[in-house]
Amino acid sequence: MSTLKNINADLYRRRRLTNYAILTASLLTTLFGLFWLVWLLATLFLHGFKYLNLAVFTQPTPPPGESGGLANAIVGSALITFMGVALGAPIGVLAGTFLSEYSSRSKIAPAIRFVNDVLLSAPSIIMGVFIYEIVVVPTGHFSGWAGALALALIALPIIVRTTEDMLKLVPNTMREAACALGAPRWKVTVAIVYRAARAGIMTGILLAIARISGETAPLLFTALNNQFWSGSLNQPVANLPVVIFQFAMSPYEDWQNLAWAGALLITISVLFLNIIVRTFLRSGR
Repeated sequence: MSTLKNINADLYRRRRLTNYAILTASLLTTLFGLFWLVWLLATLFLHGFKYLNLAVFTQPTPPPGESGGLANAIVGSALITFMGVALGAPIGVLAGTFLSEYSSRSKIAPAIRFVNDVLLSAPSIIMGVFIYEIVVVPTGHFSGWAGALALALIALPIIVRTTEDMLKLVPNTMREAACALGAPRWKVTVAIVYRAARAGIMTGILLAIARISGETAPLLFTALNNQFWSGSLNQPVANLPVVIFQFAMSPYEDWQNLAWAGALLITISVLFLNIIVRTFLRSGR
C-alpha cells in the first residue's frame, strides 16, 4: 500500500513539474512576442505622432525640400481599398454561401476549398505579379483598377472562409423551421441564415479590409504611385503603402518624416478596424 502511495506521489510531482514548465515556457514566449510588439508600436508612435499635423491631411505629397502632406495618398488608398472590397466581398460571400448551403453533394466543393486555402497562404506579391501580367501588361499602363483587383484577390479567400464558417454556425433547426413553412431554399438563406450570421459575415469583410489596407507589394506592380491628385482609376493612383515605401527609402529627411506619419496612420486605422471586428464578434455571440 505504501509503495502505491509513493508511486502516486511521484506521478503527481512529475505532473506538477511538467505543468509548471509548460506554463513558464508559455508565459516567456508570450512576453517575448509582446516585448517586440510594444517596442515596435512605441517606436512608431514616438516618431510618427510628432509629424502628424493638418498639412498631412490637406496637402498632397511634396517634391524634395518642400512642405506637403499625404492627402492624395490617403484618398487614393481609401478609394483603392473600397473598390477592392466592393469587388471581392460579393463574390466571397456568394462563394462561402455555396460551400456552406449548397455543396453537400457537389464534387467541386473540395477543389474550391483547396484553392481557397492556397490563396489564403499565397504571398501578396504573387497576386500583384498575376494582375500585372493580365491587366497592366495588356493595357500598357499602371492603374487604380489593377490595384483594386489585386487587393480583391487578397481579400477574397478571407471572406470566403469566414462566410462559410459563420453560416455553418447557424443551427439547422432554423433552416428546417423555415422550410416547414413552405419557404424556398434561396429565401431561407437570404431571410433566415444571412440574418443570423450577419455579424460574422461583416466581421470577415472587416478583417479583409484590415488585411489589405497596408499591402505594398501588389500595389507596386499595379497602381504604382502618383505625386498628384488623381480622380480616375484608369491611371496610376497615389496610395499610402507605396508612398511610405518610397519616402522611407529616400535620402530626404522631410520625406522620411512623412513616411513615419503615414505608417502611424495605417497602424491606427488597422487597430480601429480590429476593435470594430471584436465589437461585431461580441454582438454576434
